[in-house]
Amino acid sequence: MTPREATEADLPAITAIYAHHVAHGAGTFEEAAPSLAEMGQRMAKVQEAGCAWLVTEHEGEITGYGYYAQFRDRSAYRFTVEDSIYVRDDVRGQGVGKALVAALLDHAARRGFRQMIAVIGDSENVGSVGLHLSLGFRQIGVMRAVGLKFGRWVDIVTMQRPLGEADRSIPV
Repeated sequence: MTPREATEADLPAITAIYAHHVAHGAGTFEEAAPSLAEMGQRMAKVQEAGCAWLVTEHEGEITGYGYYAQFRDRSAYRFTVEDSIYVRDDVRGQGVGKALVAALLDHAARRGFRQMIAVIGDSENVGSVGLHLSLGFRQIGVMRAVGLKFGRWVDIVTMQRPLGEADRSIPV
């Protein structure tokens, strides 16, 4: 399973995958699923910034997507990115997420980014936490009860992974 750059043709599947996570999971704190047009705008913004928005597919069907984007807007953060991964519910645990994160790490490192942050919704999201741990991320913090979704308080787990030279040198 080799991730590839997402295209406009992938948007219906991407939108459906995300809508499922919005409706049934605490991995995202959105409570209303965005439209196809909104997802298209989000994807275009990431790609226009030179960051990656990738999909995986099996037998012609999109099984998951992931992207990374600038961590924060201020210029001091210009070497740090944040990843987001969403996998179709019926293929969870089959390596889709791991393939996506690994490809994002490679893409970001090749672009000269030095750190990748994962902001994981729900401290009970052991699949995402474990996936990121398996690829060299380390947990750097938990923000307790910062979201309210499905009638319960939800935590955020923050994880970090160095890329390339990381902090061993100052980029030129």
